[in-house]
Amino acid sequence: MAKKQYRVEIKYEWCKACGICYHICPTKTIVKGELNKPTVPDHSTCIGCLMCENLCPDFVINIVEVKEEKEEKAGVENA
Repeated sequence: MAKKQYRVEIKYEWCKACGICYHICPTKTIVKGELNKPTVPDHSTCIGCLMCENLCPDFVINIVEVKEEKEEKAGVENA
């Protein structure tokens, strides 16, 4: 079973730059960026713990599981 991958989505227009997300992130996936707003330099380090999403007071962060594209050949024989 492959390791799950996650993407951090941030609605910057709602963000008040409180810093909770980058202070609470256990893997430091979210870091302090320009004007103290959060930024994500490398999405691959996100473990999907949802701490940032659950603690953000302005509902700015959404953690999305990235699904791998699977070949749709199930049940089809090669001719």
